[in-house]
Amino acid sequence: MSRRVGRATALGLVAVAASALVFWWSDANFDAGRADFFYLAEAFLHGRTWLDFRPGPFDVIEVGDRYFVPFAPFPAIAFMPLVALIGARTADVLESGIDAALAAAAVGLGWVLLGRIGVHRLAARLWLVVFLGLSTPVWWITIRGGVWHTGQLIATLLTLGCLIELWGRRRAVVIGLFAGAAFLTRAPLAFALPFYLVMLGPSIDERVASASSAWRSIADRQSIRTWLFLGLALLPSVGFFLWYNAARFGSPLESGYALAALPDWLEAQRRAGLFSVAHVPMNVDYLFLHTPIRVPDAPFFKPDGLGLSVFLTSPALLLAAFADWRAPRSWLLLSAAVAVLIPTLLYYGGGWLQYGYRYFLDSIPFLFALMAMAVARSGRLSWRWRALIAFGVFVNLGGVYWSDKF
Repeated sequence: MSRRVGRATALGLVAVAASALVFWWSDANFDAGRADFFYLAEAFLHGRTWLDFRPGPFDVIEVGDRYFVPFAPFPAIAFMPLVALIGARTADVLESGIDAALAAAAVGLGWVLLGRIGVHRLAARLWLVVFLGLSTPVWWITIRGGVWHTGQLIATLLTLGCLIELWGRRRAVVIGLFAGAAFLTRAPLAFALPFYLVMLGPSIDERVASASSAWRSIADRQSIRTWLFLGLALLPSVGFFLWYNAARFGSPLESGYALAALPDWLEAQRRAGLFSVAHVPMNVDYLFLHTPIRVPDAPFFKPDGLGLSVFLTSPALLLAAFADWRAPRSWLLLSAAVAVLIPTLLYYGGGWLQYGYRYFLDSIPFLFALMAMAVARSGRLSWRWRALIAFGVFVNLGGVYWSDKF
């Protein structure tokens, strides 16, 4: 058994190292020009909530001679030790390597989660982490870099951390800290909290529990004590969110997303509502229906930067449908994936510029866990699913080609 664990650890480390090289090779020559989180980390270290320069023409809030970053602040908090050590400008220069390391860490956490869920065949685990790294928006956002995408990588790491803990020691404080940080990185991830609460209930066991007994655990004293600890662990993130907004804009509920400077065409979208059902058809199109433009010369297709159907970029996600639906945890994971997607479908932003629908990445860790449950249930990953993973990797490889050609 120990030899098998040793082999799994060694292969996991190889997968992380190889993915880091792939990510770095893919994005080393592209500069997004918007490493806002490093400069915001530097501002935090100097006791400021604003930048003293304008980082770009859009996605910035100008108030007098102060420039505020509208994006959720936890990535800047996470980068404070790094910036204190090497400085914001050096971190900016190294951004492509830092993002590659973050994406490789996501692959590593995916490997750990697969083991926790029960995917024991190493070949299956390797195929699944290839899917996570190279057949989801992870690859594209790593290539493009910048403030818009670095935060999504960090949010993915935090969600994977929550899931690993749920299949591990199930410490409410750890999950609360991770979930709070995820909310301070990508606000839609707050909608996963109710499902973490229920999954922490002591009678949630996909092998023996029924759905009714899972929900009855709400009244259990141990559950209440666990949820109390989780709530206390969330308080620092919620408190910082309220203070940070009030310190910048005078209102604890004003995040800044409604104030950021935008190009005219995107401002017209926002006037329909920051969140509105009017945006749902657009986002559904980008997520499920959008296809590339045909062109006469190689490679014979061209993305328009608005989106690309998930059935093209990540077709192996369909494997999640074969999880054990007798287990309450399967339904809770699916519900969490849907819940965090709902505000995204209502959002005006659309995710541009993108190859695939990058906002869907908030939901993918939950679906990835379902994929793992499906493989753990069957004990194998058939060649059909491997072919779909390979197809998705091939499609996403197009993102490397097109990343600097828009």
